Amino acid sequence: MGDKIKKIFGIDLGTTYSSIAHVDEFGKAVVIPNADNQRVTPSVVFFDGGNIVVGEVAKESAKLYPDDVVSFVKRSMGEADFLFEYDSKSYRAEEISSYILRKLVQDAEQAIGEKISDVVITCPAYFGINEREATKNAGEIAGFNVRQIINEPTAAAIAYGSEGLSDNYVVLVFDLGGGTFDVTMIDIHSDSIEVICTGGDHNLGGKDWDDRIVAFLVQEFQKQTESDEDILEDPDTCQDLQLVAERSKKILSQRLKTPVSITHGGKRVKIELKREKFEEITQDLLERTVTLTQGLLDEAKKKNYDKFDEFILVGGSVRMPHIAERIRQEFSIEPKIFDPDEAVAKGAAIFAWKLALNDGMIKRIAEKTNKSIDEINNIVDLPSEQVEAAARELAEETGYTLPAVQSSMVEIKDVASKSFGVVVHNSEDEEIVFNLILRNTVVPVNTQKKFFTAVAGQKTVLIRIMESETGDKKIPLDQSVEIGTAILNLPPNLRADTPVMIYFELNKEGRLQMTAIESSESRKVDVNIATYSVIQGKQLEEAKERSQSLVVY
Repeated sequence: MGDKIKKIFGIDLGTTYSSIAHVDEFGKAVVIPNADNQRVTPSVVFFDGGNIVVGEVAKESAKLYPDDVVSFVKRSMGEADFLFEYDSKSYRAEEISSYILRKLVQDAEQAIGEKISDVVITCPAYFGINEREATKNAGEIAGFNVRQIINEPTAAAIAYGSEGLSDNYVVLVFDLGGGTFDVTMIDIHSDSIEVICTGGDHNLGGKDWDDRIVAFLVQEFQKQTESDEDILEDPDTCQDLQLVAERSKKILSQRLKTPVSITHGGKRVKIELKREKFEEITQDLLERTVTLTQGLLDEAKKKNYDKFDEFILVGGSVRMPHIAERIRQEFSIEPKIFDPDEAVAKGAAIFAWKLALNDGMIKRIAEKTNKSIDEINNIVDLPSEQVEAAARELAEETGYTLPAVQSSMVEIKDVASKSFGVVVHNSEDEEIVFNLILRNTVVPVNTQKKFFTAVAGQKTVLIRIMESETGDKKIPLDQSVEIGTAILNLPPNLRADTPVMIYFELNKEGRLQMTAIESSESRKVDVNIATYSVIQGKQLEEAKERSQSLVVY
Protein backbone atom coordinates (compact mmCIF):
# COMPACT_ATOMS: atom_id res chain seq x y z
CA MET A 1 0.00 0.00 0.00
CA GLY A 2 3.08 2.22 0.42
CA ASP A 3 3.06 4.05 -2.96
CA LYS A 4 -0.71 4.31 -3.27
CA ILE A 5 -1.75 5.44 0.21
CA LYS A 6 -0.03 7.28 3.03
CA LYS A 7 0.54 4.55 5.61
CA ILE A 8 -0.45 5.33 9.20
CA PHE A 9 0.79 3.41 12.24
CA GLY A 10 -0.90 2.77 15.59
CA ILE A 11 0.88 3.42 18.89
CA ASP A 12 -0.12 2.31 22.37
CA LEU A 13 1.66 4.86 24.57
CA GLY A 14 1.39 3.04 27.89
CA THR A 15 2.25 3.91 31.47
CA THR A 16 4.62 0.98 31.96
CA TYR A 17 5.01 -0.47 28.46
CA SER A 18 4.43 0.88 24.95
CA SER A 19 4.18 -0.68 21.51
CA ILE A 20 3.69 0.14 17.85
CA ALA A 21 1.72 -1.82 15.24
CA HIS A 22 0.65 -1.70 11.61
CA VAL A 23 -1.54 -3.62 9.21
CA ASP A 24 0.71 -5.75 7.02
CA GLU A 25 0.37 -6.65 3.34
CA PHE A 26 -2.02 -9.47 4.27
CA GLY A 27 -4.42 -7.11 6.04
CA LYS A 28 -3.41 -8.40 9.49
CA ALA A 29 -2.63 -6.15 12.46
CA VAL A 30 0.90 -6.90 13.67
CA VAL A 31 2.91 -5.49 16.55
CA ILE A 32 6.40 -4.55 15.36
CA PRO A 33 9.23 -5.82 17.60
CA ASN A 34 11.80 -3.43 18.98
CA ALA A 35 15.59 -3.62 18.60
CA ASP A 36 15.69 -6.24 21.39
CA ASN A 37 13.15 -8.33 19.43
CA GLN A 38 10.54 -7.64 22.13
CA ARG A 39 6.98 -6.70 21.23
CA VAL A 40 6.63 -4.20 24.07
CA THR A 41 9.07 -1.52 25.20
CA PRO A 42 9.28 -0.30 28.81
CA SER A 43 8.03 3.30 29.00
CA VAL A 44 11.15 4.33 30.89
CA VAL A 45 13.58 7.12 29.97
CA PHE A 46 17.20 7.33 31.22
CA PHE A 47 19.06 10.62 30.92
CA ASP A 48 22.63 9.38 30.44
CA GLY A 49 24.88 12.42 30.08
CA GLY A 50 24.10 13.76 26.62
CA ASN A 51 22.23 10.62 25.60
CA ILE A 52 18.57 9.64 25.98
CA VAL A 53 18.08 5.92 26.57
CA VAL A 54 14.60 4.36 26.38
CA GLY A 55 13.36 0.88 27.18
CA GLU A 56 14.81 -2.13 28.98
CA VAL A 57 18.27 -0.62 29.44
CA ALA A 58 16.69 2.49 30.95
CA LYS A 59 14.60 0.35 33.28
CA GLU A 60 17.64 -1.59 34.48
CA SER A 61 19.67 1.61 34.83
CA ALA A 62 17.18 2.84 37.41
CA LYS A 63 18.89 0.55 39.94
CA LEU A 64 22.15 2.48 39.69
CA TYR A 65 20.93 5.93 38.65
CA PRO A 66 17.45 6.36 40.14
CA ASP A 67 17.61 10.17 39.98
CA ASP A 68 18.32 10.11 36.24
CA VAL A 69 15.46 7.81 35.24
CA VAL A 70 11.81 8.71 34.61
CA SER A 71 9.10 6.05 34.86
CA PHE A 72 5.29 6.24 34.78
CA VAL A 73 5.40 9.65 33.08
CA LYS A 74 1.98 9.01 31.54
CA ARG A 75 0.40 9.64 34.93
CA SER A 76 1.75 13.20 34.75
CA MET A 77 0.52 14.03 31.25
CA GLY A 78 -1.29 17.37 31.29
CA GLU A 79 -0.04 18.34 34.75
CA ALA A 80 1.25 21.90 34.87
CA ASP A 81 3.42 21.33 37.92
CA PHE A 82 5.31 18.29 36.60
CA LEU A 83 8.94 19.08 35.74
CA PHE A 84 11.87 16.67 35.59
CA GLU A 85 15.17 18.40 36.24
CA TYR A 86 18.35 17.08 34.69
CA ASP A 87 21.65 18.82 34.03
CA SER A 88 20.12 22.26 34.75
CA LYS A 89 17.33 21.68 32.23
CA SER A 90 13.62 21.14 32.85
CA TYR A 91 11.58 18.59 30.94
CA ARG A 92 7.79 18.38 30.78
CA ALA A 93 5.89 15.12 30.58
CA GLU A 94 5.14 15.64 26.87
CA GLU A 95 8.81 15.95 26.03
CA ILE A 96 9.78 12.84 27.97
CA SER A 97 6.92 10.91 26.33
CA SER A 98 8.17 12.08 22.93
CA TYR A 99 11.41 10.16 23.53
CA ILE A 100 9.42 6.97 24.11
CA LEU A 101 7.56 7.56 20.85
CA ARG A 102 10.80 8.19 18.96
CA LYS A 103 12.30 4.97 20.29
CA LEU A 104 9.26 2.96 19.21
CA VAL A 105 9.32 4.44 15.72
CA GLN A 106 13.09 4.18 15.25
CA ASP A 107 13.07 0.50 16.11
CA ALA A 108 9.99 -0.13 13.95
CA GLU A 109 11.56 1.61 10.96
CA GLN A 110 14.62 -0.58 11.31
CA ALA A 111 12.49 -3.73 11.60
CA ILE A 112 10.26 -3.16 8.57
CA GLY A 113 12.49 -0.96 6.41
CA GLU A 114 9.88 1.80 6.03
CA LYS A 115 9.84 5.46 6.96
CA ILE A 116 7.15 6.30 9.53
CA SER A 117 5.68 9.80 9.67
CA ASP A 118 1.94 9.50 10.40
CA VAL A 119 0.62 7.93 13.58
CA VAL A 120 -2.50 7.34 15.64
CA ILE A 121 -1.82 7.39 19.40
CA THR A 122 -4.06 5.93 22.07
CA CYS A 123 -4.93 7.38 25.47
CA PRO A 124 -7.18 6.35 28.38
CA ALA A 125 -10.85 6.99 27.63
CA TYR A 126 -11.35 9.31 30.60
CA PHE A 127 -8.37 11.55 29.68
CA GLY A 128 -9.51 15.16 29.70
CA ILE A 129 -8.51 18.02 27.42
CA ASN A 130 -5.18 18.65 29.18
CA GLU A 131 -4.04 15.04 28.93
CA ARG A 132 -5.21 14.59 25.32
CA GLU A 133 -3.51 17.78 24.22
CA ALA A 134 -0.32 16.68 25.99
CA THR A 135 -0.45 13.30 24.22
CA LYS A 136 -0.82 14.97 20.83
CA ASN A 137 2.01 17.36 21.63
CA ALA A 138 4.26 14.44 22.57
CA GLY A 139 3.78 13.02 19.09
CA GLU A 140 4.45 16.38 17.44
CA ILE A 141 7.56 17.01 19.54
CA ALA A 142 8.81 13.60 18.38
CA GLY A 143 8.41 14.85 14.80
CA PHE A 144 5.32 12.92 13.74
CA ASN A 145 2.04 13.88 12.13
CA VAL A 146 -0.47 12.81 14.77
CA ARG A 147 -3.54 11.97 12.74
CA GLN A 148 -5.76 11.22 15.70
CA ILE A 149 -5.87 10.44 19.40
CA ILE A 150 -8.22 7.53 20.10
CA ASN A 151 -9.38 5.95 23.33
CA GLU A 152 -7.64 2.77 24.44
CA PRO A 153 -10.80 0.70 25.08
CA THR A 154 -12.17 1.79 21.70
CA ALA A 155 -8.95 0.53 20.11
CA ALA A 156 -9.27 -2.75 22.01
CA ALA A 157 -12.88 -3.10 20.82
CA ILE A 158 -11.78 -2.48 17.22
CA ALA A 159 -9.22 -5.27 17.57
CA TYR A 160 -11.83 -7.54 19.13
CA GLY A 161 -14.37 -6.68 16.44
CA SER A 162 -11.85 -7.57 13.74
CA GLU A 163 -11.84 -11.20 14.87
CA GLY A 164 -14.60 -11.99 12.37
CA LEU A 165 -17.53 -12.12 14.78
CA SER A 166 -20.67 -11.45 12.74
CA ASP A 167 -23.38 -10.85 15.32
CA ASN A 168 -24.15 -7.51 16.90
CA TYR A 169 -23.09 -7.50 20.54
CA VAL A 170 -22.49 -5.23 23.50
CA VAL A 171 -19.14 -5.64 25.23
CA LEU A 172 -17.73 -4.30 28.45
CA VAL A 173 -14.01 -3.54 28.02
CA PHE A 174 -12.17 -3.72 31.35
CA ASP A 175 -8.71 -2.27 30.71
CA LEU A 176 -6.32 -2.49 33.66
CA GLY A 177 -2.89 -1.39 32.51
CA GLY A 178 0.31 -0.68 34.36
CA GLY A 179 -0.75 2.74 35.54
CA THR A 180 -4.31 3.43 34.42
CA PHE A 181 -7.75 1.83 34.54
CA ASP A 182 -10.54 2.21 31.99
CA VAL A 183 -13.93 0.56 31.81
CA THR A 184 -16.08 1.15 28.74
CA MET A 185 -19.32 -0.22 27.30
CA ILE A 186 -19.26 -0.55 23.53
CA ASP A 187 -21.99 -1.59 21.08
CA ILE A 188 -20.40 -3.36 18.11
CA HIS A 189 -22.25 -3.72 14.79
CA SER A 190 -21.05 -4.78 11.36
CA ASP A 191 -21.02 -1.17 10.18
CA SER A 192 -20.32 0.72 13.40
CA ILE A 193 -18.58 0.67 16.76
CA GLU A 194 -20.40 2.86 19.25
CA VAL A 195 -19.10 3.78 22.69
CA ILE A 196 -22.03 3.98 25.10
CA CYS A 197 -20.27 5.28 28.18
CA THR A 198 -16.88 5.21 29.81
CA GLY A 199 -15.20 5.64 33.16
CA GLY A 200 -11.97 4.95 34.94
CA ASP A 201 -9.17 6.23 37.12
CA HIS A 202 -5.86 7.42 35.70
CA ASN A 203 -4.16 6.77 39.04
CA LEU A 204 -5.12 3.12 39.32
CA GLY A 205 -3.11 0.38 37.67
CA GLY A 206 -0.66 -2.45 38.09
CA LYS A 207 1.87 -0.09 39.66
CA ASP A 208 -0.46 0.30 42.64
CA TRP A 209 -0.41 -3.46 43.15
CA ASP A 210 3.41 -3.26 42.97
CA ASP A 211 3.42 -0.48 45.58
CA ARG A 212 1.42 -2.64 47.98
CA ILE A 213 4.02 -5.39 47.66
CA VAL A 214 6.78 -2.86 48.32
CA ALA A 215 5.00 -1.61 51.47
CA PHE A 216 4.57 -5.20 52.69
CA LEU A 217 8.24 -6.03 52.06
CA VAL A 218 9.34 -2.92 53.97
CA GLN A 219 7.20 -3.97 56.95
CA GLU A 220 8.64 -7.49 56.87
CA PHE A 221 12.19 -6.13 56.68
CA GLN A 222 11.54 -3.89 59.68
CA LYS A 223 9.97 -6.77 61.60
CA GLN A 224 12.83 -9.22 60.94
CA THR A 225 15.55 -6.65 61.63
CA GLU A 226 13.70 -5.13 64.58
CA SER A 227 14.16 -1.69 63.04
CA ASP A 228 11.83 1.20 62.24
CA GLU A 229 14.08 2.56 59.48
CA ASP A 230 12.27 3.63 56.30
CA ILE A 231 14.45 1.81 53.81
CA LEU A 232 12.59 3.49 50.92
CA GLU A 233 14.51 6.68 51.69
CA ASP A 234 17.50 4.99 50.09
CA PRO A 235 16.94 5.53 46.32
CA ASP A 236 18.85 2.37 45.37
CA THR A 237 16.86 0.16 47.75
CA CYS A 238 13.61 1.81 46.70
CA GLN A 239 14.27 1.17 43.01
CA ASP A 240 15.36 -2.40 43.68
CA LEU A 241 12.17 -3.10 45.63
CA GLN A 242 10.04 -1.71 42.80
CA LEU A 243 11.64 -4.12 40.34
CA VAL A 244 11.34 -7.02 42.82
CA ALA A 245 7.67 -6.18 43.39
CA GLU A 246 6.82 -6.18 39.68
CA ARG A 247 8.64 -9.47 39.19
CA SER A 248 6.91 -11.04 42.22
CA LYS A 249 3.50 -9.91 41.01
CA LYS A 250 4.06 -11.64 37.68
CA ILE A 251 5.27 -14.84 39.37
CA LEU A 252 2.23 -14.87 41.67
CA SER A 253 -0.03 -14.81 38.62
CA GLN A 254 1.36 -18.28 37.85
CA ARG A 255 2.34 -19.68 41.24
CA LEU A 256 0.97 -19.65 44.79
CA LYS A 257 4.11 -18.23 46.39
CA THR A 258 7.50 -16.72 45.61
CA PRO A 259 10.68 -16.14 47.65
CA VAL A 260 11.95 -12.55 47.94
CA SER A 261 15.35 -11.39 49.17
CA ILE A 262 16.01 -7.83 50.41
CA THR A 263 19.47 -6.44 51.00
CA HIS A 264 19.88 -3.07 52.70
CA GLY A 265 22.44 -1.49 54.98
CA GLY A 266 24.49 -4.67 55.22
CA LYS A 267 21.47 -6.71 56.27
CA ARG A 268 19.78 -9.40 54.20
CA VAL A 269 16.24 -10.62 54.77
CA LYS A 270 14.41 -13.50 53.06
CA ILE A 271 10.62 -13.33 52.77
CA GLU A 272 8.10 -15.77 51.33
CA LEU A 273 5.29 -13.87 49.63
CA LYS A 274 2.13 -15.92 49.11
CA ARG A 275 -0.59 -15.20 46.57
CA GLU A 276 -3.17 -15.23 49.36
CA LYS A 277 -1.32 -12.42 51.18
CA PHE A 278 -0.84 -10.49 47.94
CA GLU A 279 -4.56 -10.61 47.23
CA GLU A 280 -5.35 -9.55 50.80
CA ILE A 281 -3.15 -6.42 50.71
CA THR A 282 -4.51 -5.36 47.31
CA GLN A 283 -8.20 -6.19 47.85
CA ASP A 284 -9.27 -2.55 48.10
CA LEU A 285 -7.64 -1.77 44.74
CA LEU A 286 -9.63 -4.53 43.09
CA GLU A 287 -12.81 -3.32 44.78
CA ARG A 288 -12.15 0.14 43.34
CA THR A 289 -12.29 -1.31 39.81
CA VAL A 290 -15.55 -3.10 40.67
CA THR A 291 -17.08 0.11 42.06
CA LEU A 292 -16.10 2.04 38.92
CA THR A 293 -17.57 -0.72 36.75
CA GLN A 294 -20.84 -0.67 38.68
CA GLY A 295 -20.97 3.10 38.28
CA LEU A 296 -20.53 2.72 34.55
CA LEU A 297 -23.37 0.19 34.37
CA ASP A 298 -25.61 2.68 36.18
CA GLU A 299 -24.70 5.29 33.55
CA ALA A 300 -25.41 2.80 30.75
CA LYS A 301 -28.91 2.17 32.10
CA LYS A 302 -29.68 5.86 31.58
CA LYS A 303 -29.06 5.17 27.88
CA ASN A 304 -31.29 2.08 27.94
CA TYR A 305 -28.42 -0.40 28.02
CA ASP A 306 -29.24 -2.66 30.95
CA LYS A 307 -27.15 -5.68 29.95
CA PHE A 308 -24.04 -6.68 28.02
CA ASP A 309 -23.06 -9.80 26.11
CA GLU A 310 -19.35 -10.14 26.80
CA PHE A 311 -16.85 -8.95 29.39
CA ILE A 312 -13.43 -8.37 27.82
CA LEU A 313 -10.24 -8.05 29.86
CA VAL A 314 -7.29 -6.16 28.35
CA GLY A 315 -4.12 -4.67 29.79
CA GLY A 316 -1.20 -6.59 31.24
CA SER A 317 -2.49 -6.41 34.82
CA VAL A 318 -5.60 -8.50 34.08
CA ARG A 319 -3.42 -11.62 34.22
CA MET A 320 -3.65 -11.51 38.03
CA PRO A 321 -6.04 -14.40 38.78
CA HIS A 322 -8.12 -12.56 41.37
CA ILE A 323 -9.23 -10.03 38.73
CA ALA A 324 -11.19 -12.61 36.72
CA GLU A 325 -12.37 -14.37 39.89
CA ARG A 326 -13.84 -11.18 41.31
CA ILE A 327 -15.58 -10.35 38.03
CA ARG A 328 -17.17 -13.80 37.87
CA GLN A 329 -18.40 -13.33 41.41
CA GLU A 330 -19.74 -9.80 40.94
CA PHE A 331 -21.20 -9.93 37.43
CA SER A 332 -22.05 -13.63 36.97
CA ILE A 333 -20.24 -13.81 33.65
CA GLU A 334 -17.11 -15.56 32.40
CA PRO A 335 -14.67 -12.79 31.39
CA LYS A 336 -12.46 -13.24 28.35
CA ILE A 337 -8.81 -12.23 28.48
CA PHE A 338 -8.22 -10.80 25.01
CA ASP A 339 -4.64 -10.23 23.84
CA PRO A 340 -3.89 -8.17 26.97
CA ASP A 341 -0.53 -6.70 25.93
CA GLU A 342 -1.23 -6.03 22.26
CA ALA A 343 -4.97 -5.44 21.77
CA VAL A 344 -4.73 -1.66 22.10
CA ALA A 345 -1.78 -1.27 19.71
CA LYS A 346 -3.37 -3.62 17.16
CA GLY A 347 -6.70 -1.80 17.41
CA ALA A 348 -4.93 1.52 16.89
CA ALA A 349 -3.21 0.04 13.83
CA ILE A 350 -6.52 -1.17 12.39
CA PHE A 351 -8.06 2.25 13.04
CA ALA A 352 -5.04 3.88 11.37
CA TRP A 353 -5.36 1.51 8.40
CA LYS A 354 -9.05 2.30 8.02
CA LEU A 355 -8.19 6.00 8.23
CA ALA A 356 -5.59 5.61 5.47
CA LEU A 357 -8.01 3.69 3.23
CA ASN A 358 -10.72 6.22 3.94
CA ASP A 359 -8.32 9.00 2.94
CA GLY A 360 -7.59 7.15 -0.29
CA MET A 361 -11.26 6.77 -1.13
CA ILE A 362 -12.03 10.41 -0.39
CA LYS A 363 -9.09 11.50 -2.56
CA ARG A 364 -10.35 9.45 -5.51
CA ILE A 365 -13.94 10.65 -5.09
CA ALA A 366 -12.72 14.26 -4.89
CA GLU A 367 -10.77 13.85 -8.12
CA LYS A 368 -13.73 12.34 -9.96
CA THR A 369 -16.28 14.90 -8.72
CA ASN A 370 -14.00 17.96 -9.07
CA LYS A 371 -14.36 18.74 -5.37
CA SER A 372 -11.71 19.55 -2.81
CA ILE A 373 -10.93 16.96 -0.14
CA ASP A 374 -12.18 19.42 2.48
CA GLU A 375 -15.60 19.49 0.80
CA ILE A 376 -16.04 15.76 1.37
CA ASN A 377 -16.32 15.55 5.12
CA ASN A 378 -17.95 12.18 5.63
CA ILE A 379 -17.79 9.33 3.16
CA VAL A 380 -20.94 7.81 4.68
CA ASP A 381 -22.97 10.76 3.36
CA LEU A 382 -21.83 10.30 -0.26
CA PRO A 383 -23.85 8.51 -2.98
CA SER A 384 -23.31 4.76 -2.69
CA GLU A 385 -22.28 4.35 -6.35
CA GLN A 386 -19.41 6.85 -5.91
CA VAL A 387 -18.22 5.07 -2.79
CA GLU A 388 -18.41 1.61 -4.38
CA ALA A 389 -16.47 2.76 -7.45
CA ALA A 390 -13.75 4.33 -5.31
CA ALA A 391 -13.55 1.19 -3.15
CA ARG A 392 -13.10 -1.07 -6.22
CA GLU A 393 -10.41 1.19 -7.62
CA LEU A 394 -8.57 1.33 -4.32
CA ALA A 395 -8.78 -2.46 -3.88
CA GLU A 396 -7.24 -2.98 -7.31
CA GLU A 397 -4.41 -0.54 -6.63
CA THR A 398 -3.52 -1.75 -3.14
CA GLY A 399 -4.08 -5.48 -3.52
CA TYR A 400 -6.48 -5.56 -0.56
CA THR A 401 -9.80 -7.33 -1.01
CA LEU A 402 -12.89 -5.26 -1.74
CA PRO A 403 -14.54 -6.24 1.59
CA ALA A 404 -11.39 -5.12 3.44
CA VAL A 405 -11.49 -1.72 1.75
CA GLN A 406 -15.22 -1.43 2.38
CA SER A 407 -14.60 -2.16 6.07
CA SER A 408 -12.77 1.17 6.31
CA MET A 409 -16.20 2.82 6.22
CA VAL A 410 -17.12 1.40 9.63
CA GLU A 411 -18.35 4.34 11.69
CA ILE A 412 -16.79 4.80 15.11
CA LYS A 413 -18.86 6.79 17.60
CA ASP A 414 -17.23 7.90 20.82
CA VAL A 415 -18.39 9.85 23.86
CA ALA A 416 -17.15 12.76 25.95
CA SER A 417 -15.11 11.50 28.90
CA LYS A 418 -15.69 14.66 30.94
CA SER A 419 -18.36 17.34 31.38
CA PHE A 420 -17.64 20.90 30.22
CA GLY A 421 -19.25 24.10 31.38
CA VAL A 422 -18.80 27.71 32.48
CA VAL A 423 -18.87 29.50 35.82
CA VAL A 424 -22.14 31.38 36.42
CA HIS A 425 -23.97 32.96 39.37
CA ASN A 426 -27.10 31.26 40.67
CA SER A 427 -30.17 32.94 42.19
CA GLU A 428 -28.35 33.25 45.54
CA ASP A 429 -25.46 35.00 43.73
CA GLU A 430 -23.18 32.02 44.41
CA GLU A 431 -20.64 30.90 41.83
CA ILE A 432 -21.49 27.49 40.39
CA VAL A 433 -20.63 25.59 37.21
CA PHE A 434 -23.29 25.15 34.54
CA ASN A 435 -22.33 22.21 32.28
CA LEU A 436 -23.17 22.64 28.61
CA ILE A 437 -21.77 19.24 27.63
CA LEU A 438 -22.24 16.26 29.93
CA ARG A 439 -19.88 13.31 30.14
CA ASN A 440 -20.85 10.29 28.01
CA THR A 441 -22.50 12.56 25.42
CA VAL A 442 -21.84 11.29 21.88
CA VAL A 443 -19.11 13.29 20.11
CA PRO A 444 -18.72 15.35 18.05
CA VAL A 445 -21.28 17.63 19.70
CA ASN A 446 -22.34 21.25 19.34
CA THR A 447 -24.42 22.95 22.00
CA GLN A 448 -25.41 26.44 23.07
CA LYS A 449 -26.88 28.21 26.08
CA LYS A 450 -28.10 31.75 26.72
CA PHE A 451 -26.72 33.52 29.78
CA PHE A 452 -27.12 37.14 30.93
CA THR A 453 -24.89 39.97 32.10
CA ALA A 454 -24.93 40.66 35.84
CA VAL A 455 -25.12 44.48 36.09
CA ALA A 456 -25.94 47.55 34.02
CA GLY A 457 -22.97 49.09 32.23
CA GLN A 458 -20.89 45.93 32.47
CA LYS A 459 -17.78 46.33 30.32
CA THR A 460 -16.52 42.76 30.01
CA VAL A 461 -17.54 39.19 30.67
CA LEU A 462 -14.91 36.82 32.06
CA ILE A 463 -15.76 33.36 30.81
CA ARG A 464 -14.20 30.60 32.88
CA ILE A 465 -14.30 27.24 31.09
CA MET A 466 -14.49 24.26 33.43
CA GLU A 467 -14.01 20.49 33.21
CA SER A 468 -15.51 17.95 35.63
CA GLU A 469 -16.29 14.28 36.07
CA THR A 470 -19.89 14.64 37.18
CA GLY A 471 -22.90 14.04 34.96
CA ASP A 472 -25.02 16.83 36.49
CA LYS A 473 -25.96 20.09 34.77
CA LYS A 474 -25.28 22.31 37.79
CA ILE A 475 -22.46 21.55 40.20
CA PRO A 476 -20.50 23.33 42.95
CA LEU A 477 -17.42 25.20 41.77
CA ASP A 478 -15.07 22.98 43.79
CA GLN A 479 -16.14 19.88 41.85
CA SER A 480 -14.54 21.14 38.64
CA VAL A 481 -11.19 22.28 37.24
CA GLU A 482 -10.61 25.44 35.21
CA ILE A 483 -9.14 24.59 31.81
CA GLY A 484 -9.36 27.94 30.03
CA THR A 485 -10.63 31.51 30.11
CA ALA A 486 -11.85 34.11 27.64
CA ILE A 487 -12.81 37.78 27.94
CA LEU A 488 -15.76 39.13 25.93
CA ASN A 489 -15.65 42.94 25.56
CA LEU A 490 -19.11 44.51 25.73
CA PRO A 491 -20.53 47.69 24.12
CA PRO A 492 -20.97 50.67 26.46
CA ASN A 493 -24.14 51.39 28.46
CA LEU A 494 -25.62 47.94 28.28
CA ARG A 495 -28.57 47.18 30.52
CA ALA A 496 -28.38 44.41 33.06
CA ASP A 497 -29.52 40.96 31.87
CA THR A 498 -28.22 41.51 28.34
CA PRO A 499 -28.15 38.06 26.66
CA VAL A 500 -24.78 36.41 25.94
CA MET A 501 -24.83 33.20 23.91
CA ILE A 502 -22.20 30.59 24.74
CA TYR A 503 -21.45 27.91 22.14
CA PHE A 504 -19.41 24.76 22.87
CA GLU A 505 -18.08 22.43 20.18
CA LEU A 506 -16.34 19.19 21.21
CA ASN A 507 -14.72 17.21 18.41
CA LYS A 508 -14.08 13.46 18.11
CA GLU A 509 -10.66 13.77 19.71
CA GLY A 510 -12.09 15.45 22.80
CA ARG A 511 -10.81 18.94 21.90
CA LEU A 512 -13.05 21.84 22.81
CA GLN A 513 -13.85 25.17 21.14
CA MET A 514 -15.89 27.89 22.82
CA THR A 515 -17.58 30.90 21.18
CA ALA A 516 -19.37 33.70 23.05
CA ILE A 517 -21.56 36.32 21.32
CA GLU A 518 -23.16 39.38 22.91
CA SER A 519 -26.63 40.05 21.49
CA SER A 520 -26.89 43.83 20.98
CA GLU A 521 -23.92 44.37 18.63
CA SER A 522 -22.98 40.72 18.07
CA ARG A 523 -19.56 41.18 19.59
CA LYS A 524 -17.81 37.85 19.65
CA VAL A 525 -14.91 35.95 21.17
CA ASP A 526 -13.60 32.56 19.98
CA VAL A 527 -11.40 30.29 22.06
CA ASN A 528 -9.73 27.04 21.06
CA ILE A 529 -9.03 25.73 24.52
CA ALA A 530 -5.25 25.90 24.77
CA THR A 531 -4.82 24.50 28.23
CA TYR A 532 -2.63 26.05 30.87
CA SER A 533 -0.88 22.83 31.71
CA VAL A 534 0.62 21.70 28.40
CA ILE A 535 3.48 22.98 26.28
CA GLN A 536 2.26 25.50 23.73
CA GLY A 537 3.42 28.30 21.46
CA LYS A 538 7.11 29.13 21.63
CA GLN A 539 7.76 26.46 24.26
CA LEU A 540 6.31 23.80 21.99
CA GLU A 541 8.43 24.87 19.03
CA GLU A 542 11.56 24.93 21.20
CA ALA A 543 10.77 21.43 22.46
CA LYS A 544 10.43 20.20 18.86
CA GLU A 545 13.80 21.68 17.92
CA ARG A 546 15.46 20.30 21.04
CA SER A 547 14.02 16.84 20.40
CA GLN A 548 15.31 16.70 16.83
CA SER A 549 18.85 17.51 17.97
CA LEU A 550 18.90 14.63 20.47
CA VAL A 551 19.74 11.02 19.74
CA VAL A 552 17.47 8.45 21.39
CA TYR A 553 18.90 4.99 22.09
